[in-house]
Amino acid sequence: MEGYAPLESLLDHRFADPVLCETALTHKSWLNEQPPTGARTDNERLEFLGDAVLALVVSDLLMRRFPQRSEGELSKARAAIVSEAGLERLADGLNLGQWIFLGRGEEQAGGRRKASILSNAFEALLGAVFLDGGFEAAHRVIQRLVEARLDEADSAARLDFKSRLQERSQAMLQATPQYTVVREQGPDHNKTFEVAIFLGGKERGRAAGKSKKEAEQNAAAQALAALEDLPPPSNRR
Repeated sequence: MEGYAPLESLLDHRFADPVLCETALTHKSWLNEQPPTGARTDNERLEFLGDAVLALVVSDLLMRRFPQRSEGELSKARAAIVSEAGLERLADGLNLGQWIFLGRGEEQAGGRRKASILSNAFEALLGAVFLDGGFEAAHRVIQRLVEARLDEADSAARLDFKSRLQERSQAMLQATPQYTVVREQGPDHNKTFEVAIFLGGKERGRAAGKSKKEAEQNAAAQALAALEDLPPPSNRR
């Protein structure tokens, strides 16, 4: 399958069955414009398989890399990698858009740059590798492609202070954080927002940011630090 040699080189996998690779790259819009021969299928079944294989391998890699992380932190890190945006980045690294078989309409609509098409084709390609070479081959390919993303995804998960505060406040106080914008300053193009967090009617954190989301995250970080200073629930009256 010399035509796909550059893609195989990026994957570091040579397909024993070229039809699997071709199927993984076939979008349903292309088939809809071909004579009904029934000899070729689209990539949706391979996408289904690749999604499961990818989730398993990424879970394995994250658990090995971060043995002290909680299930919640590992789940958030995995979600960052296997999200549509995360898979689009990985697909771009393979220049995958140029290889996909698209119908004329989808081509004209910019399908080669669509995140959904790229992410689905990426998963389908991993499903094809799994069927072609087994789990060991799929694990090797996925590890090679996502290795550089693991630390980045872990950092993003741990910096999601709002989610962590939600979990911690429910466990410690049986309360849900309430975020309130207490001040807005500056012109529309350069505003600063100040947000306060209340738990059980008591303010637990207050911080500013260039957006409401940034201010909320900064305030949540403060609230988390404040909760760390509280005694365990069994010692509070």
